[in-house]
Amino acid sequence: MKNEQMITLPLSEIRANPKQPRTYFDDNELKSLAQSIKSIGLIQPIIVQPSALFGYEIVAGERRFRASALAGLTEIPAIIRQFTANQVETVALLENIQRQDLNPIEEALAYQNIIKNQQLTQEQLAEVVGKSRTYLTNMLRLLGLPERIQEAVKAQKLSNVQARTLLGLKDEKAQLELADRAIVEGLTVRQLEQIVRQEMKQAQVPNSKKNLFLSDVEESLKHRFGTVVTIKGSESKGKIELNYADLDELNRILELLGIREEI
Repeated sequence: MKNEQMITLPLSEIRANPKQPRTYFDDNELKSLAQSIKSIGLIQPIIVQPSALFGYEIVAGERRFRASALAGLTEIPAIIRQFTANQVETVALLENIQRQDLNPIEEALAYQNIIKNQQLTQEQLAEVVGKSRTYLTNMLRLLGLPERIQEAVKAQKLSNVQARTLLGLKDEKAQLELADRAIVEGLTVRQLEQIVRQEMKQAQVPNSKKNLFLSDVEESLKHRFGTVVTIKGSESKGKIELNYADLDELNRILELLGIREEI
C-alpha cells in the first residue's frame, strides 16, 4: 500500500482505537497469547495510524497490543497506514469478524454504528463485510432484546439463535422469564421454538369471556409449572391444560404434581 511503512514503536506511544467494536477481552486468552509472545515474539505486526492526540492509534491488533504489554514488552512492530475515519471503523470490524473475536452483541452493535455513522443501507454494509443481508438483519434484531438477555448472550449463556427465538414473544417480561428458564434448564433452540409457538398461539385465543379469578389461577399455574397453562370452561366446570415440549419437560411437570414414575 502506498505511503505504508513498518517500524518498531514503543508501547507508550500507542493508544487504543476508540471505535474498537470489541469490548471484552478474555483474560485467559490474553495470558496464553502473552506467553506465546514471550517465547517467540510478536509474529504479526499491529496496524496503526498517526493519532491527532498523541503518538499512534491502533487500527487493527489491539489484542496483540494488550498481550504484548502483559508479556512485558516495551516496543512492538507496527505497520503505519493512513485511513479515513470510516475506514478505521470498518477495518477494525472486519479484523474482528475474520478472527471471530466478537460476541454476537458486539458484532451487532458494530454493524449498527457503521450503518449510522456512514449512512449505509444494510445491503451496502452486507457487501462490505461479506455477509448476507438476512444475516445482518438477524444480528441487528438482537439489539431489540432486553439488556439482561443481551448480557446473557455476551456471557455465552445463550446463543444468538436462542436469543433471536425469544423475539417471537412480544412481552418483555415473558422474554425474560423464558430466557431464565432456557439458561437454568438448558433448553435447546427447538424446545424454545415450541414454547414460543405455544405462547403465541395462546395469545391469539380470545380471553374476553374468562373471568378475573380464572385468569389469576391460570397465571399462577403458569409460574408454578414453568410452562404454558390454559384453563377452559367456567368456575363450575372446565379443564386445565399443561403444555410440554418434550419427555424431559413432561417428567419435570409430573414431579411437580407429585407423580414420581418416569414415563
